[in-house]
Amino acid sequence: MRKRYYVVFVTREPEGELRKIHIPVHYLYVFLAGALIGMFTITGMAGSYTRMLLKVARFNQLRSEKEALNKRYTTLEQVAKENEIQAASLSSLANEVSEMYGLKADARLPAGNPENVSGSQFTASLDRLSLLKTTAMNGSLMVPVAGTVAHASVWGMQRSSVADWLRLASAPNLWPVEGRVTGSFGERIDPFNGEGAFHSGVDISTVYGEAVHAAADGVVALADQVAGYGRLIVIEHANDISTRYGHLSGFAVTEGQMVRRGEVIGYVGLTGRSTGPHLHYEIRINDTPVNPYRFLRKTFRAEPWNGGD
Repeated sequence: MRKRYYVVFVTREPEGELRKIHIPVHYLYVFLAGALIGMFTITGMAGSYTRMLLKVARFNQLRSEKEALNKRYTTLEQVAKENEIQAASLSSLANEVSEMYGLKADARLPAGNPENVSGSQFTASLDRLSLLKTTAMNGSLMVPVAGTVAHASVWGMQRSSVADWLRLASAPNLWPVEGRVTGSFGERIDPFNGEGAFHSGVDISTVYGEAVHAAADGVVALADQVAGYGRLIVIEHANDISTRYGHLSGFAVTEGQMVRRGEVIGYVGLTGRSTGPHLHYEIRINDTPVNPYRFLRKTFRAEPWNGGD
């Protein structure tokens, strides 16, 4: 059988020599088949690469959504924790006020289920609860006296037991540092994100490095770096009371050390979540934050500790 060829003529300059090349037909078929296979391979690889890019984009989107959800969850968890602390603080304050001024449960109210309580008795209990809430929010007490209502400051009432307790060395009624109060206890606008937040203490602004004094006698339970607080000192006092001193630049005491009222325990700084040099000061009862103003004196007096009794 006669073989079929394709003839290609090639000329070369400048001699002008003409050269003839014979290409068998089956070579052309092989070339076309290889070209088709190569085209399909490249198309498949391009499609696979495109699908991979789409999967990567989807993965990145899902990861971003997961991170956003995690941040949202963390925020909601923090808000719930702050609300729980605030509720516990108000409850603790209400209980203290009721015990201090004899606002006990009405003995005439019958025991048992709510169905046993008459409408007038239920209204009276609501009035008593409203009274305690008013006391907890603004630090004043409304005491019924002979059919009238008398207003009195919580700490202005002349009660010897309270006055005696405040004179004890374990009562945290000393300002830990002299300065200007720039952040109060309770609800406020967070200076970092502009959202509402519960502030568990008071912020006292003063110069960097100012000495910080122990508010009362106690034992240093913590002197370390803590998230948010920066360098933090926690002192445990009597009656399940503790005080916290945050954003310090340095410590003057160590954990386990006994301190006396007025003793220097650290120095004002701006460590942690702070916008400037100041002291974050907290008072806690049973680890529940309470308003420090209920304990602090009206004026600052450091009463520096001299090492004696």
